[in-house]
Amino acid sequence: MTNGKVITVKNLVKKFEHFVANDNLNFDVYQGEIFGFLGANGAGKTTAIRILSGLLQPTSGEVIVAGFDAKKYPEKIKKNIGYMSQKFSLYQDLTVNENIMLYGGIYGIRKKVIKERTNELLKSLQFEEYGKRLISSLPLGLKQKLAFSVAILHEPKIVFLDEPTGGVDPMARRQFWELIYEAASRGITVFVTTHYMDEAEYCDRVSIMNDGKIVALDTPTELKRQYNASSIEEVFVKIARPNRS
Repeated sequence: MTNGKVITVKNLVKKFEHFVANDNLNFDVYQGEIFGFLGANGAGKTTAIRILSGLLQPTSGEVIVAGFDAKKYPEKIKKNIGYMSQKFSLYQDLTVNENIMLYGGIYGIRKKVIKERTNELLKSLQFEEYGKRLISSLPLGLKQKLAFSVAILHEPKIVFLDEPTGGVDPMARRQFWELIYEAASRGITVFVTTHYMDEAEYCDRVSIMNDGKIVALDTPTELKRQYNASSIEEVFVKIARPNRS
C-alpha cells in the first residue's frame, strides 16, 4: 500500500425493491493494494462490484472510483478500470493475438502501441508460441493468465477480479497470483473476490461480507488475531456460520 485512495465508499446502500443487497457499506482501497472482498454466495459482493465498476447505480451513499463519482460518471470509471470475471472474458474462437488486438482497440490503445504491448505480454508470459493459437485450444490456467494480462493491457488504476481462479489447479493459481503481485508492484490496485481462503491470505487487507454488510475488515494477520483463528478460513467460518464454530 502506498499512495492515496483509489476507491472510497461511504454509506453505500443498494436496494432491489424491498431487498437490501448492500447495507451501509463503508471502506477505502489504496493505490497498489491487493484488497480481498470475501463473502458467501448472496452476501452482496457481486452487487457491490457492479456498482464500483460503473455497471450499476447505487440507491444511496457516496462511491468514488479512480477519482470519479459512480453516480455521475460511470462511463469514466469504466475507462479507468480493468475487469476479469469468473466466467472468462476472452473470445474462444479468436487467436491469442486477435484477442489482444480486439481488447486493445476497445480500450482505445493505438495500433502501434497494441503491437508493442502484445510482444511484451507474450514474452513476459512465455507465450510466444501461442500467439496464433485459438483461445479454445489453451489449458484453463493459461487462459486465465492471459485474461488477467489483457484486463490490465491499458494500465488501469484498478482491476476487478471476480473469482478469477475458479477451477484452476493449485500450481496455476500460484502463478496467477505472481501476476497479481507484479501488477500491484506497478501501482495497479487489485480488488479480488475469491472462494479460496488460502488466497485471502495473500491480500494486503481483507473485508468479509455477510447479509449485505461488511462485518470485518483488516489485514489477514490482524483478523486472525481478532478472531483467535489460525487461518482466514477459520475467521470466515466464525463470521458466516457462527453457530458451527
